[in-house]
Amino acid sequence: MNSFKNAGHLLRFAGLFVIAFVLFLVIRHYYVPKSFGQYGHYRGDAIKDDAARPTFYAGHDTCETCHADIATKKSGGPHAHVNCEACHGPQAIHALADDPTAHIPVKPDSATLCIKCHAASLAKPKKFPQVNEDHSMGMPCITCHTNPHSPAIDTTGTGGKK
Repeated sequence: MNSFKNAGHLLRFAGLFVIAFVLFLVIRHYYVPKSFGQYGHYRGDAIKDDAARPTFYAGHDTCETCHADIATKKSGGPHAHVNCEACHGPQAIHALADDPTAHIPVKPDSATLCIKCHAASLAKPKKFPQVNEDHSMGMPCITCHTNPHSPAIDTTGTGGKK
């Protein structure tokens, strides 16, 4: 029992620990959202917050509803599995509007767009079409690859014009 005779320092340490723990619980009460833990280790209100955000992307199927001719052309080419909005950007404002002609999507600049996916890189599979950035010498890719939805090299030398 004599060993605990001068144990005041242990009681002070235990008291500080209790105070720190209570302070932690008070701070946690004010900073952790009430819905935290509703669905496991997640904030339940996050679902409502995400649902309230504006929609930017319409989705591939929405594009194909009106642009079936392009979808058909694209389905036979190498871009068959590339979603429309990957190149054309978010189009919900166009596709989901009462009047889609009120917002006409901007035609992408193929000289800068195509290289984002097709720049030569050792990290890409060998079968994936890759080009050096100076391949087109600054000209738009559609100068030779006339249809970006189903790109093929124009061998006629007419730029795809008949």
